[in-house]
This record gives sequence, C-alpha cells and structure tokens, in this order.
Amino acid sequence: MSVAGPRVPGMATPPASPAPTRAPEAAQTEARRAALPGGFRLWLAGWLASLFGSGVLYFALGWAAAGHGGAVAGAMLALINLPRAALMLLGGVVADRIGAWRILTLCAALSLVVVAALAAAVSFVGTPVALLFGAALVIGVLDAFDLPASGSMPRRLVGPESLPRAMALRQTGVQMVLFASGAAGGALLDVFGTPGPLAVAAVGPAVLLAVLLWLRRRPEGRGTPQEPAPHTSPPAERSGLWGDITAGLRVCRRTPILLSGLGVTAVAAGFLLPVISLLAPVLARQEGWGPRETGVLVGAQAVGIVSVALVVLVRGGAARPGVAAGLGLVVAGAGIGVLAAAPNPLVGILASLLIGAGNGAFGANIAPLMLGTTPEGYLARVQSVVTVVQSLPLVGMNLALGLLAQWTSARIALWGCSLAALLTGLLTLALPALREARSAGAAKAGRAP
Repeated sequence: MSVAGPRVPGMATPPASPAPTRAPEAAQTEARRAALPGGFRLWLAGWLASLFGSGVLYFALGWAAAGHGGAVAGAMLALINLPRAALMLLGGVVADRIGAWRILTLCAALSLVVVAALAAAVSFVGTPVALLFGAALVIGVLDAFDLPASGSMPRRLVGPESLPRAMALRQTGVQMVLFASGAAGGALLDVFGTPGPLAVAAVGPAVLLAVLLWLRRRPEGRGTPQEPAPHTSPPAERSGLWGDITAGLRVCRRTPILLSGLGVTAVAAGFLLPVISLLAPVLARQEGWGPRETGVLVGAQAVGIVSVALVVLVRGGAARPGVAAGLGLVVAGAGIGVLAAAPNPLVGILASLLIGAGNGAFGANIAPLMLGTTPEGYLARVQSVVTVVQSLPLVGMNLALGLLAQWTSARIALWGCSLAALLTGLLTLALPALREARSAGAAKAGRAP
C-alpha cells in the first residue's frame, strides 16, 4: 500500500550538489510557513466558538458530578465515552460517505437543541444523577459523529505541507478556548449556579451553525486543496458499511506509523486525559478548594499546551515528531506527579501548566504525523479509529480512577497516572516506527537538490 507519509531514515537521498548548503533549510522553512486558506481559518473560528460552549458545559457538569462523589464523576465521564467508542467507527464511515460538512452542520444544530433543553431542565430540577447521566449519553452520541468529521477538516482544507501549521493553529486555539472556558465556567458557576454556564454554552453551537451555513452557500470560500494524483493513495472501498469500517481498520493495521501511534495514544489517553477532567475536580473537592481556583487549574493545562503549539506554529513541527511526542509524555508524567503532591491550588496550577506542556508536545507531534500518513478517502475513518482508541480506555479508566479516588484519595490515583504516563513516554521513544519517523517538511528538505 502506498501512502503519503513521513520519510524514514535509510531512504535514498540525492547526492550533494554544488548549490548552497542552505537550500534544504530554505525549502523546509518555506514548507513550514505556507499560507493557510481563509476557509480553514473561518471554519476554525466557528468550531472554536462551539468548543468554548462545550468547555463551559463540561466544567459545569463535571463540578456537579464531583459533588456527588468521585464514583459518580467517573461514571458520568464513562457514559460520555461509551457511545463514542460504540458509534465512532460508524460516524467515520458516515462522514466519508455523505460528507463531513453535512455531518458537522447536523451535529451543530442538534447540540444547540440539547444544550438549551439541558439548561431549562437544570433550572427546574437541579442536577440529579439521572439527569447528568442522561446528558452524558446524549453528548457521547453526538460526539461519535461530530469528532471524526471535525478531526478530518484540517486535512480536507489545507495542503500536506501546511498540515503541521494548521494542526498547531487548531491546537493553539483549542487550548486557549479551553483555558478561557474553564475559568469562565468556574466564575459563572460561582455567581449564577449551574444554569449560568449552561445558558452561555448554548451560544457556541449557534455560532458554528451560522459559520457552516455561510460556508455551505459559498463553496469557493472553503479553500479545499487540490486532491493528490490517484496513484498516491488507494481509492476508498465501497462495499457496504461493514466493508468501509474494516477497510479503515485495515489501513491502520498495515501502516506502521498509524499502528504504533494508535497504541501509545490509547495508553496515554487512559492515564493522561482523566487527570484534569476527572481527578483535578475530585482533588479540589477533597482538599476544599473552590470552583474559581479549580477553574483556573483546569484551564492552566491549556496554557501549557498553547505554549508548545505556538512554537510549532511559528517554527514548524519537529523533524522527528515521534521522539518529540515521547518526550512530551515524560514531561506530562512529571507534571502529574507534581499535582499529586500539590499542597495548595497555586502549586496545582503550576503542575497543570507542566502537564499541558507535555500534553501539547505529544499532541502537536503525534497528530499531524498520523494524519499526514492517512491515505485520501480514509480520513474520517482513521480519525474515528483514533477517537475510538482514546475513548475505549476512558470508559474503564474513568470508572476505575473515580472509584480509586473515592475509596482512597485523588492523590493516590494521580500518582498511578504519573507512573503510567512516564512509562508510556519511554515506550514511545522505543518504538522504531515512531522513533525513526520524519516530518513531511524535513523529508522535503532532505530531498531538495
């Protein structure tokens, strides 16, 4: 199978030419700084507005669930990830078949209705466990169709040479929004109670829906790059839903970078993602920290991620993204250890910054590496597999860590996550497919005469 992927050491390179030796560096710099299409930037702005609403919503629901205990908080997060894992592969096939734009538009409209209904329900009945669990299930179902479509949009809207910068800009925006939404959610919750952040959360999907409808009427504004030549990627197979699902899984299994990347992503997701979403609010409840400080702590991770993403946005991706991703997990594991020992919210916020920097280094390198290796015609399906391998571990780990935090303490659960993240980072550095992988910009520079 021929895929347009990163260059691996050992491939033949042209002999040195009398041209100046700075030519490869210039070629790599030019590739890194290619302009991003206006359609991508506009879509990203609308998507980030929707993400802000989701961040405010998740903080409000997470704080309410943590008030019922660590087990309830873990179960609620597990119920979000359960339908994600069960339906994500189907969501990827549907996005590839009928179009990511249609799926995104439908999900934005349904999200607006769901959040508005949830805000009204909370105003009347509060936040009983049954309502929290029901909302979690609905959110998970919508995510199962929305995430593969939105995850494939950078590759659909920009060329391969600009993909690392597009992903870095997306990640920068994501983390800035998550920081703002965490702080805003804590402040709104403190002043208005749970209905306040839920009302604000409804604005996000409304903005995204307006942007998508505007772009749909103006297809020329999407700035979709020219498709590659047919021989550069295999055609998507059309043999029914199950045939499409298995074809996507086969691509992942037969592509070493995708297979290795999915493996470390699954392990990292199980022990890294619950730290801020689950264990930080439970730790705050157990230590008597207030919602304002907890909101800043949750959002501080985003600042750490943004600091790394901005470096990638300006300088381009790492020449060896697999190595950078592994080192990022090591840093994140160290940050989780600091959070486990934090005596007050200030140290917790500093630990969250360190966790974010490591998380950002991992995501900013592993995501474009895997997305750039994906053949055309399989983009949404491979993205659905990525999300499934993140969601499946979270179903069990959120429950297990929530119970562990309730029966012992959140600090003990954090120490376990710290050790697991450190070991996963070392595993990433040891896998040949990731350790030897080269970025597209570095490969182009190496081929320059």
